[in-house]
Amino acid sequence: MFYYVLKYVVLGPLLRLTFRPRIEGLEHIPDDGAAIVAGNHLSFSDHFLMPSILKRRITFLAKAEYFTGPGIKGKLTAAFFHSIGQIPVDRSGKEAGQAAIREGLGVLAKGELLGIYPEGTRSPDGRLYKGKVGVAVMAIKAGVPVIPCAMVGTFEIQPPGQKVPKVKRVTIRFGEPLDFSRFAGLEDQKAAIRAVTDEIMYAVLGLSGQEYVDEYAVKAKAPQADQPGKFPRRPR
Repeated sequence: MFYYVLKYVVLGPLLRLTFRPRIEGLEHIPDDGAAIVAGNHLSFSDHFLMPSILKRRITFLAKAEYFTGPGIKGKLTAAFFHSIGQIPVDRSGKEAGQAAIREGLGVLAKGELLGIYPEGTRSPDGRLYKGKVGVAVMAIKAGVPVIPCAMVGTFEIQPPGQKVPKVKRVTIRFGEPLDFSRFAGLEDQKAAIRAVTDEIMYAVLGLSGQEYVDEYAVKAKAPQADQPGKFPRRPR
């Protein structure tokens, strides 16, 4: 109930009025049934802007740190993320990836929309980084389409470390659903899930026009890691 109050009465209208997002390809989001929306992740604002323009509820897998902060601020943050349907996922340890996959499959089994950022973390510099394969495992196991999504301009309004976003118009693009039924039963094959993940990331790249970096964003956050990618930049 609180989710819909925030979306349609409080937060959603405020975000749409403030940032006036340009929306492209919204018709690619199915009216019902399970699907994965996989997008780039440039800003903390992404968590709110994209869900605010969707007609359907979407559940994101969110890092557990958003739910475990200290003090009153931490409790308020945790309550907020719970209220908007975010699911905490512990990203540490060997079982972290499997836990995220289990949670995601649970959402899809209910016929809902699942939102995921295959990069696993926010881009440190506005470029698009290599996707982790969990999105492919879920898409193949659940047999659901993947809708690529690109946030454009959110890095400029709120890059990592900036608490208050700038008021500037952004663009949200959705691509045509990707069908991976040809990979049915191959979710345990490394080559198959890597191929599916790369296809998803290439679709996101085509929508976003970012420069692609063929390494994981977590590694790129280290000061010494700044390697150019194998895919060319596609200006929009």
